[in-house]
Amino acid sequence: MFLSKEIFIGLRYTRAKRKNHFVSFIAFISMAGVALGVFSLIVVLSVMNGFGNELRNRTLSMTSHATVTGFNGTVSEWPSIAEQAKQQPGVVATAPYIQKEVMLTNGKRVSGSLARGVEPMLEKDVSTIAENMVSGRLSDLKAGEFGIVLGSELANSLGVYEGDRITLITPQAMVTAIGVMPRLRRLEVVGVFEVGMHQFDSAMSYMHIEDASRIFDLGDRVNGVRLKLADLFQAPAIARNLGNVFGEEYWVRDWTQQHSNFFRALKTEKTVMFIILLMVVAVAALNIVSTLMMSVNDKESDIAILRALGITPGSIMAIFMIQGAVIGLFGTIVGVALGVPTALNVFEIVSWFEQIFNADFLPSDVYYISDIVADVRASEVITYALAAFLITIAATLYPAWRASKTLPAEALRYE
Repeated sequence: MFLSKEIFIGLRYTRAKRKNHFVSFIAFISMAGVALGVFSLIVVLSVMNGFGNELRNRTLSMTSHATVTGFNGTVSEWPSIAEQAKQQPGVVATAPYIQKEVMLTNGKRVSGSLARGVEPMLEKDVSTIAENMVSGRLSDLKAGEFGIVLGSELANSLGVYEGDRITLITPQAMVTAIGVMPRLRRLEVVGVFEVGMHQFDSAMSYMHIEDASRIFDLGDRVNGVRLKLADLFQAPAIARNLGNVFGEEYWVRDWTQQHSNFFRALKTEKTVMFIILLMVVAVAALNIVSTLMMSVNDKESDIAILRALGITPGSIMAIFMIQGAVIGLFGTIVGVALGVPTALNVFEIVSWFEQIFNADFLPSDVYYISDIVADVRASEVITYALAAFLITIAATLYPAWRASKTLPAEALRYE
């Protein structure tokens, strides 16, 4: 029966019909404000989770979870490196690669590109490039045929399609009888891919690793070995383990190092957004302060009578804290009850609004991701709800303390 009378009186004050309806109205506004704050936290941050996941998945679909390279930029015995890496726990696939910056030309059209030489049968195990082909197939890259696969935006900028021929210019030069000349190679476009990210679709190109080795004069060497991991979130630990296995001769990097600035920026943006949206709850909490202060003034004679009957100041404080906590609790529950279903169905809701207003909120030619997705995480929902509720509890402290300082004689002097 701990605090039984305090709980009873606090709940009674909460649901009582007051003569002053303005107090009830402010209490309702406070509850609605808390609900709106929690609703916004859940929906907005869940959508940010979804965007972050989508960006990470699309980025890692084209790059590797981890790479093994030599400190001189090349790896000589890559088959043994790949086999040794594949034997380590957590590594599910490996593939060699050669990567160089080149210029691609078609007539007067010129575009820079990051050319990657790959083994098509192995590359499909470490990336999703084969699944994102919109024209041709990755397996059409044959050794000795000097074919190339282009990103969709890169192909558009060059004005080429499958079957057309382009010229590749390498930064390496050849010494000829008439002087130093750039190294050129005619290539046939055998396919076009599209992953939905501008940085890849506008700059990446693929060729067979043997053709890349001949063009860049690498012989049997490659630039490194790409690794696909069973759990990408274990990449740092697996990379450290591989670093110990291969020793100081090789350099093992995971995706958290290669894209650290990008994902750190996403995390920072989410943290800042959490703080901003929590301010909505704080504003609602200020309304709770106003509600309780008016309630204290309205119930001053009741407080005096309770004090005269032997209720302690601590109990008076608990009564008004319970009154404010009820407002915060119901607001939080309503916010969660509305926020979670909205976040889970945000794609359908946005699509419905787009149909009504005949508008495209995220046009694909402007944004990397044209669909709004959400990732609702139970742990984060609980965190948001607890943070909002604790803010409302903190807002009750001062009014409740003022109530506990009410002097019975002063309050009842003119009664």
